[in-house]
This record gives sequence, C-alpha cells and structure tokens, in this order.
Amino acid sequence: MLELLSEHACFGGMQRFYSHHSKEIGLPMRFSVFLPPQANAGKVPALLYLAGLTCTEETFMIKAGAQRSAASAGMILIAPDTSPRNAGVAGEDDSWDLGVGAGFYVDATEAAWRMQYRMYSYILELYAATVQEFPVDPARIGIFGHSMGGHGALVLALRNPELFRSVSAFAPICAPAKCPWGKKAFSAYLGDDSKSWLQYDASALMASRQAPPFPGGIRIDQGLNDKFLADQLFPETFEEACKKAQQPLELHRHAGYDHGYYFISTFVEEHIRFHDRRLNGNA
Repeated sequence: MLELLSEHACFGGMQRFYSHHSKEIGLPMRFSVFLPPQANAGKVPALLYLAGLTCTEETFMIKAGAQRSAASAGMILIAPDTSPRNAGVAGEDDSWDLGVGAGFYVDATEAAWRMQYRMYSYILELYAATVQEFPVDPARIGIFGHSMGGHGALVLALRNPELFRSVSAFAPICAPAKCPWGKKAFSAYLGDDSKSWLQYDASALMASRQAPPFPGGIRIDQGLNDKFLADQLFPETFEEACKKAQQPLELHRHAGYDHGYYFISTFVEEHIRFHDRRLNGNA
C-alpha cells in the first residue's frame, strides 16, 4: 500500500511523494512521481530516473527541472531513493560513497548487507508497483539516471530489455568494476570475487552482447569539466563495448560542464525528447 506524503500542482500535472513498505528491502522506502496532465485521460509512457551518490527521491524532482518537458511530452516521471534508510547495518553511515545514499543498484550478497541492500531487485519491485498503481503504459517505459544512477539505469536496461524500451544517462559510472567507487562498493556488497561484479558492470554487459540490445540507440551526456571523468566514469570503455556489440550510441561530450545538476538541468529536456521519440514515436 502506498502512503501519500505530499502533493504539489506542477505544470498542469501533479508532483507527489510516497512511502511504501518494500518486500525486497524489508523496510519503508520513499519515491517520487510526477503525473503529467495527460495521465488524467488514460495510460501514458513513463520514465524511471535513478539518482546518484548521496541523493534521495527528492533530488531529481527538485533540481533537474524535468517536469515542464515531461508535461509537454505526456510522460510520468518516477524517482526512487538511492538506498535503504535506517537499516541498522554497522558502518552504513561512515562514508558518503558506501551504505546510506549509495546502494549502487545491486543486490548485496555479503552477510552484513544482503538482507536490506537489494536495490537492483527493489527497482524492479517499484517498476511493478508503479505499473499497478499509476496510469503507466507498460509497453512504453524508459529508464535514465545520473552517475551511480546512470550505472544503475544502463545495467537494469541491459539486463531487462523486455521491460525498458529506452535508456539514457548523465555522466554514468560506465565501468564500475575498474573504478575506485565501484571497487569499494562491489567488494563490500558482493565480496572479493571480481567476476561476480561484472553482472553489474554496463561495459562488461554490453561487450558480451552478440547483437545490439537497443537498436534505436542509447544516449549519454558527459561534461568535460567533470572532476570524476578521468578516474571514475570511463565513458570511453562503454563506447568501445558498444562498438563491439554494434550498439548505436549517442555519446555527447560537453565542454565546460561538470558533474552536477546544473549540467543535468541543461540537457534534461533533450533526454526527455530522446525517450519521447522511442516511446511515442515523436520526431
């Protein structure tokens, strides 16, 4: 059962914030939903947005300015939290890039984390719940995200192409198995066997494909003034993997832009248009 926490009129639609009990997490989880005015008349396409490190279900809806474009395109926006809260795991609050706010969209297998830190399965649980509870057309759902959430969006799309018809990302962690953020999170959540990490590595997943999973293309936007670009993100690794799989990729590199929401808000309308073309067939 969903608990409505607040709602706010927005661009002719409604911005809402919810809480619900997650079976996968075993705890209450929060998420946000923007319902465009078109949702009052029937089922519409939806975009699931996964946020990055330290973010919550509020971050994208408050900072990205995406509702105007979503209202114009008639798309529902859904944004979950980035980790369980108050799970009681020792050390989950010790650092900003592991534990609270840093679920990394994996299902943890290590003993300390495995009961609550199941963000991969939680996203699929939320997918099913929103299809059931809101006027979402299940044949027209896309996914996108930022940084850690860009990693999550690419992985979820590549592993579930039957669920997601379109995928894009802002400054995603493209090869987490070889970057400091990913190595820290994966070793804690998944253990020391680095081969097990590859199921959550978008570049490794793409490189293993024999055919392009998204023939209509994938979009990535990357700021060239991003302080995390060289050491954490590795878009060139994903680019090479896409070439190997013959996967069409729009990799837009932007001079002067950094890693934050000023960058995201600048290009979010283009992402919504990208998904609109693939979900609605609109030029």
